[in-house]
Amino acid sequence: MGRISDNPMTQAQMSSYPVTDRAKEALAVTLRGCEELIPQEDWLKKLARSEATGTPLRIKLGLDPTAPDIHIGHTVVLNKMRQLQDLGHTVIFLIGDFTSMIGDPSGRNSTRPPLTAEQIKINAETYYRQASLVLDPDKTEIRYNSEWCDPLGARGMIQLASRYTVARMMERNDFHDRFKAGTSIAVHEFLYPLMQGYDSVALKSDLELGGTDQKFNLLMGRTLQAEYGQEPQCILTMPLLEGLDGVEKMSKSKNNYIGISEEPNTMFAKVLSISDVLMWRWYTLLSFQSEAQIAALKAEVAAGRNPKDAKVALAKEITARFHSAAAAEAAEQDFINRSKGGIPDEITELTLPLGEGGAMVGIAALLKSAGLAASSGEGNRLIDGGGVRIDSNVVSDKGLKLGAGTYVLQVGKRKFARVTLVNHP
Repeated sequence: MGRISDNPMTQAQMSSYPVTDRAKEALAVTLRGCEELIPQEDWLKKLARSEATGTPLRIKLGLDPTAPDIHIGHTVVLNKMRQLQDLGHTVIFLIGDFTSMIGDPSGRNSTRPPLTAEQIKINAETYYRQASLVLDPDKTEIRYNSEWCDPLGARGMIQLASRYTVARMMERNDFHDRFKAGTSIAVHEFLYPLMQGYDSVALKSDLELGGTDQKFNLLMGRTLQAEYGQEPQCILTMPLLEGLDGVEKMSKSKNNYIGISEEPNTMFAKVLSISDVLMWRWYTLLSFQSEAQIAALKAEVAAGRNPKDAKVALAKEITARFHSAAAAEAAEQDFINRSKGGIPDEITELTLPLGEGGAMVGIAALLKSAGLAASSGEGNRLIDGGGVRIDSNVVSDKGLKLGAGTYVLQVGKRKFARVTLVNHP
């Protein structure tokens, strides 16, 4: 793709369509759970125009495939995309295969190492497959920004760079702080926000979504679209989702996350582990129930209904989204069985040998061999804490030894193993 063709739309043209109740409802869907919508008035005008003309708006989400796996915190923006997609608008899932080779400096205090083309390809395929669990694949336009970035060439890149000043670039917080601290800033890092903004020009985007840390890059799209004679996009920033602890943002490094590829039983149990307060925040950002439905449920809880009922409903919705309704039902039953001290349908099966001459095996050593404790010492501590069961019976004797037979070992509420001890052949 070479030069981007102009497609101007005057404010008068945008304002010439009536704002209907349906457009206002679409605005409410857009605003649900969002951090900021800029400018809100322009987005409402775009919605009114879309309804009057029957022309879907173009909604863009750009993602650099810097990692192959995502957790449900990443799906907050994807959920918003799906809500807008369900209103009939065109969703563009933009894979930044070109910009990944630059490396996004957002929020960084050092230069981000670029990815190789092979890493980008692998990550992009995995990321989109996972994102498709939220988005409707049949209604999603998949694009790669190398389509228009590669053809720019050196001449086009210089012309693009002429559209923005160094002074404006240095207003960006991370660049400003690094410069003030004497930390190096590579020249190519200035290209990243320019290229992300140029994506919006190439796609003639009406709305771009992103996290709060992407605000500068999103605004760049508005600036460059105006430079190229296009109607500027609106931008929508979404908050970062708090993790299981309810304090820090969801992160694998903080181990407070739910991976969207985790097993259904684990996913269900993790959602149930969050606080009652955090549950409503997750409802707003993760659930596809309407705000009216959530408000009604919240009122029922306030009137005396057990909040666990609402949490179970949320856990089932999230588990079903990434697995299936049947898997969510099974996960709920598994959780009930565990809560009652019951044995889940599927547990690890092991066959282990007795000692020399058929000598019995100590319980702490057996817990270690079964993978239920990291060491015999930890096994003893678990026994002291009353957290170990054999065939649903609490173990209190650290000196207990087991002979040939089959036993169901349980540590805590969620770790099980069915172990068969046999004599050496």
